[in-house]
Amino acid sequence: MADTAPPSGDSSNDVSSARQPLSTAVRKRLQQCFAHASKQAAGNNFDYATDLLSGCVLTDKNNTLYWQSFLGNLRKKYDNNKKGAKLASIRTGTERATVKKCQMRKDWDGVFKHGIEVLKINPWDVGTLMAMAAAGETLELDEVPLIFLRSALDAAPKDVDVNRAAAHALRARRQYDQAIACWRRVLEVKKDDEQANRAIGELATEKVIDKGGYEGAESSRQVKAEEADDEAKSQETARHDLSPEQKLERAIRSNPSDLDAYRELADLLCQREDYDRAVKVLEKAHEVSNQDPDIFERLGDAQLRGLRKKLHDLEAEFKKNKSPEIQQEWKTIRRQFDQKSLDRIKHLAERYPNNLTYVFQVGEAYQRVGQYKEAIAHFQKARNDPRSRGDCLLRLGQCFYKIKQPRLAATNLDAALAEITGQEPDLLKEALYWAGKLAMEMNDAAKAEGHLTTLAGLDYDYKDVAELLDKLAKTDDTE
Repeated sequence: MADTAPPSGDSSNDVSSARQPLSTAVRKRLQQCFAHASKQAAGNNFDYATDLLSGCVLTDKNNTLYWQSFLGNLRKKYDNNKKGAKLASIRTGTERATVKKCQMRKDWDGVFKHGIEVLKINPWDVGTLMAMAAAGETLELDEVPLIFLRSALDAAPKDVDVNRAAAHALRARRQYDQAIACWRRVLEVKKDDEQANRAIGELATEKVIDKGGYEGAESSRQVKAEEADDEAKSQETARHDLSPEQKLERAIRSNPSDLDAYRELADLLCQREDYDRAVKVLEKAHEVSNQDPDIFERLGDAQLRGLRKKLHDLEAEFKKNKSPEIQQEWKTIRRQFDQKSLDRIKHLAERYPNNLTYVFQVGEAYQRVGQYKEAIAHFQKARNDPRSRGDCLLRLGQCFYKIKQPRLAATNLDAALAEITGQEPDLLKEALYWAGKLAMEMNDAAKAEGHLTTLAGLDYDYKDVAELLDKLAKTDDTE
């Protein structure tokens, strides 16, 4: 990738631009992009979520929630393996070299731009995380540098340089206990490190003073002056120490009609999988906004994600304790999920009638609840979108089969097989399976054998394809 253009040499311009408030229009666009990315991440569509989140973090570098989501999505993608993709070191060599060049030239935007390309391949790349943390400190970003440093500590908890950098950043933000913990890890590796021993003592003193001690005061008059000054400083200190969640809650209390604060708080709670609280926040926002459609969509999404988590938790519990009560509760929650999913996607399709992706998703939801005729109507409209045409034709075949229209089912399954490429292996296997089974039921043994043999060549363990081929062979033997 080509080097970034030389910076102007005035880092103050970089600082002001990185911290400058975004316009309302830009913030709203980013929030919508973030909400869509969160949906994609929740559905394990990690690459698409990464692309969306990349735009969010590069546009709003000082947004902790965006960075946490960006890195969290990548950790989930790589199953928290602490090493990223295969051959990550080789694949990221060029971008890592460019990050170093940008550092030397004080091109902080370049550090972020090329740094996230490295993190897409390995979100635990310590050198890149350290470079981005240093760039964030130079740009005077608030908590973002700590996000990178904590990620670096997650990858290399005993690394002396990482712990030193994290200790300095934590000290600057008055997080004394965590800073001391970093210096103690340095001492575990370098037992006689003078800087670590000195810093631990200084931090312990600063912690006492910061909580209201006045050991350094020269007189009682100075103590009184400091006490009088405490009140003036307390609100600023409180703002500094508040968590992102507390800051947003304070913003809502100060201005109950601040919809942006509601949105950001709900996004933060969803990121933590605290969906019940997110739903309450969005219900209040929907009330004060006079039923704003964007808030309504976010509310529906939070409700769905909460139900999905309950299903996941019940499935895990059922594996440990196969009780009928858990199974029944799962079925109840599943019905609620399917109905809520249908209601929500119908609302989106009505709001955006030209968006064929939503039309397809309505068809999916109808198919899931067994309303096959309604599903057919939506799949027939959605098949005009080339991106989902193969999937639409497959589902049309399945729905026509369910309403006992085998010839229409066969026509659509044949069309699906002609449309689906080898780049969609799961879809191809599903289409071959359905087409093979249907051909068997229609007594077309040659066609059935052709489809099922092709499927077996791709995945011999796919469902019951081996048994179906045995059944076809026995039929041939009897004839």
